[in-house]
Amino acid sequence: MVGYLVLENGEIFEGERIGVTMDTACEVVFNTGMAGYIETFTDPSYAGQGIVMTYPLIGNYGVIPEDTESDRIWAKAVFIHELADFESNFRTKYNLDKFLRDYKIPGLTNINTRKLTKILRDAGTMKGYVTSSINNIDEIMEKIKAYEVGKVVEEVTSKQIRVYGKGKSKKVALIDYGFKHNIVNSLLKRDCEVTVFPADTPAEKIISMKPDGIMLSNGPGDPEDCTYQIKNVKKLYNTDIPILGICLGHQLMGLATGAKTAKLKYGHRGPNHPVKDLKEGRVHITSQNHGYYIVEDSVDKKIAEVSHINLNDGTVEGLRYKNKKIFTVQFHPEACPGPEDTAYIFDEFVKIMSIN
Repeated sequence: MVGYLVLENGEIFEGERIGVTMDTACEVVFNTGMAGYIETFTDPSYAGQGIVMTYPLIGNYGVIPEDTESDRIWAKAVFIHELADFESNFRTKYNLDKFLRDYKIPGLTNINTRKLTKILRDAGTMKGYVTSSINNIDEIMEKIKAYEVGKVVEEVTSKQIRVYGKGKSKKVALIDYGFKHNIVNSLLKRDCEVTVFPADTPAEKIISMKPDGIMLSNGPGDPEDCTYQIKNVKKLYNTDIPILGICLGHQLMGLATGAKTAKLKYGHRGPNHPVKDLKEGRVHITSQNHGYYIVEDSVDKKIAEVSHINLNDGTVEGLRYKNKKIFTVQFHPEACPGPEDTAYIFDEFVKIMSIN
């Protein structure tokens, strides 16, 4: 079946429908990963967004449920150049088209993803609409104009407290703004017990647990929309508990301490972003997925210092908070999918939790 992606600037891309044939609006973003589409589509940070995969062939190793980063696909739509005719991997359970249909996600294949990506790079992230007919283009443009990603943290967060592992090392409270499974796995590997709290859990309840450390997870949407979470993070900042923030968690800690955030033109999404650790003087290739960043000039230098920078555009990739056992990073040290260059971040977190 023929399908279309209509962008807010009026550009129309024709392709072939995959997944379900429902129509939907979304924020259209691109990911530069050559592999890792299973982890990407199930990353809660993509809630509200349609993902353009820049690598031309997707689906060639099928779907491996054990590799998902959450319990469902969170992307609102998927756009690829070519869907593999068949999957080939000894671990695969079924193909990508079935995966999309199972979770009622629409998609398009056989579209010009190179042209689409170049448009997004030049003009910036846009809203779009997936449909089977463009006869009602005026109505479609109105739907695109009205669409907002909104407060998606409330949509993706856990609905109840969950405990993972029985680690003897440290007890970690993980606040779930849309966490990825490999964040928990990375802590379990370091013999931690992880208690996952919904994003609307009062700070007082988390503090009363007396955790050895607190993790602020990744998540979707505009960080400035998370007004309740920002107030909670401010209360956590005022304790002596060690804290590590990742991605959205990094941004929320920044906002809670007076910094400002801004939207990137087209975001950082993919497993190949170079980041420099300013303390060590080393460059790491990192996995990233975000559309916002902390404005460096807004960081109060009495409160925090920049620890990492992005070598592509110079944006802030990490902060260390002075006189606190707190540090945050914009990239994903759990790197799933992606390189494991920055897994040392978890080692450092465990080390800080061990300091009396």
